[in-house]
Amino acid sequence: MNRLSIEEFQKADKLPLIVVLDDVRSMYNVGSVFRTCDAFRVEAVYLCGISCTPPATEIHKTALGAEDAVNWKYFKTALEAVEELKIQDYHVLSVEQVEHSTKLQTFIPQKNQKYAVILGNEVKGVHQEVVDASDGCLEIPQLGTKHSMNVSVTAGIIIYKFAEQLILK
Repeated sequence: MNRLSIEEFQKADKLPLIVVLDDVRSMYNVGSVFRTCDAFRVEAVYLCGISCTPPATEIHKTALGAEDAVNWKYFKTALEAVEELKIQDYHVLSVEQVEHSTKLQTFIPQKNQKYAVILGNEVKGVHQEVVDASDGCLEIPQLGTKHSMNVSVTAGIIIYKFAEQLILK
């Protein structure tokens, strides 16, 4: 099935993407994001604010060990993470429904660019100061009665878009 060992995963080429979780309160959501990041060899997960960090039983329950393979780092605030990412020349995008956001279906990531996407709290979304510090916002069009999705589902859709455009072609 072409599964990599943790050691092989850590040495393998990565999708040039860092996923930033801004105050994601559910450890199950955090674990699910780790698992999706493992599936697409995402560079790292940045956990910010109240987002729980490994090791945690609840993270492991949905990550199934992906938290041991995917690199991660903790920041007191997502704004601190954004500041570090910008110093390292990442193009930082918040995933939010805002005026002038880029609809996901029109977004084409560039092969020579490193990216970071910020996903927010399950109720409040990405902090406004983090949105303001971002280089832009991505929005997943939604056609139903609700205008929000579970953060781990959103992460999966966003990560797949990057993988599809940058490593699966």
